[in-house]
Amino acid sequence: MKSWTRRGVALLPAALALGLALPAAAQQKQVLKAADVHVVGYPTVEAVERMGKKLEAATSGRLSIQMFPAMQLGGEKEMIEQAQVGALQFARISVGPVGTIVDELNVFNMPFVFRDVAHMRKVIDGPIGEDLMEKISSNPQTRLIGLAWMDAGARSVYNVKRPVRTVDDLKGLKVRMMGNPIFVDTMNALGGNGIAMGMDQVYNALQTGVVDGAENNPPSYDSFGHFQLAKYYSLTEHLIIPEILVFSRRSWDALSKADQDLIKKVSKEAQLEQRKLWDEREAVSMKKIKDSGIEVITFANKKPFQDAVKPVWDKYGGKYADLVKKIQAVQ
Repeated sequence: MKSWTRRGVALLPAALALGLALPAAAQQKQVLKAADVHVVGYPTVEAVERMGKKLEAATSGRLSIQMFPAMQLGGEKEMIEQAQVGALQFARISVGPVGTIVDELNVFNMPFVFRDVAHMRKVIDGPIGEDLMEKISSNPQTRLIGLAWMDAGARSVYNVKRPVRTVDDLKGLKVRMMGNPIFVDTMNALGGNGIAMGMDQVYNALQTGVVDGAENNPPSYDSFGHFQLAKYYSLTEHLIIPEILVFSRRSWDALSKADQDLIKKVSKEAQLEQRKLWDEREAVSMKKIKDSGIEVITFANKKPFQDAVKPVWDKYGGKYADLVKKIQAVQ
C-alpha cells in the first residue's frame, strides 16, 4: 500500500501533526480525523459523528472528530494507507481489504457463511467477533487498532441488462466486486465475470459499460445512485459482510491510556447504535428503490446459488473449517 491520492497528500502535514501528538500534550485540544466512502447521513457516517459528540462531552471539548465522508480522502485503500501513517485516525472500512492482511477475517468474506443478517450479528457480538477484532490490533502488519464492528446488511446483485432470476442469468455479466480474490472467485463461480474495482469507480463504469453490474446492500445501491443506472436488483444475499471501524496505530500510541479507554467505550456503543440506524436506513432505501420502478427479484430457495459457489469453499474454506463450525454453532 504505497500509492497516495492527491487529496490525502494535501491533508498529510496537518493530519500528521494531530495524529502524532505527544502524550505530554494530551490536555491540548485534538481533532481526530475520520473518513468514510459513504455520504453524510449514512448509518456508518452518522454513528461516527455521534461518537465525536460523545468524546467532546466526555472531555469538555478536548477530543473531537472531524468527519470526511463521501470519499473526500479517497476510497478504502487510500483511507487505510493514511490511517497506517497517522494522517487519519478513524476509518470505516470493509473486511475485504483487511482480510488480505489478517487472513482469519476472510471467513466473513466466504459466500453464504451466515444463515442471515441476524446470525451475523450474533457472531460479531460474541467471542468470535471479539477474537477477530483483537487479531486486527495485534497484527503488526495492519498498523491499525480494531475498535468496533458495523453492520452492512446483505449484498445482492444488480445490473443494467436483465433480471437475474437463476444462476444461469448471471452468465456473461461483468460484475464489479470488492478487491479480494474470494469475491472475484465467488462471482466467477456463479457464472458472471467478477471485476475488482474501487467503489469510487463503479458509477462511471456502469455508465460506460466497463461493467454490467455490481453487488451491494440496499443503502449503498441507493446512496451511490447505482439504482439510476442498474434497474434490476436480485436479492441473492450471497455475501453478508460486517464492516470495521479502525484507528491508526501510530496515532493510538500517542494517546493516553485514559483516552484510549474512552475511545474504546464509545466505539462499542457505536456498534449497537449504528445497527439501529442501519435497520432504519435499509427500510427507507428499499422503499425508495421499489418506488423508483426497480425490478426487485426475491428468492424462495437460494440453494442453486449456494451450490454454485462450492468451488470457492473448496479453494478457500479448508483452513477456516474449525472457525466455520463455531460460526454455524451460534444460534
